[in-house]
Amino acid sequence: MYWTLELASKLEDAPWPATKEELIDFAMRSGAPMEVIENLQEMEDEGETYDNIEEIWPDYPSKEDFFFNEEEY
Repeated sequence: MYWTLELASKLEDAPWPATKEELIDFAMRSGAPMEVIENLQEMEDEGETYDNIEEIWPDYPSKEDFFFNEEEY
């Protein structure tokens, strides 16, 4: 299983909180690349609910990680 920024971004609009099966269903319905679905299928499933993408991929960058001032635009 590997995540890239492009792959993980396909789950930004997922209906959080969500279970593994709900995320797979969302990815399939939204036309996400097959790699996203494969990554989700490879996750260990303990029946837990994920609250956001950071729980799946802890390295997912947040808005605070970018160095620009939104007020300038």
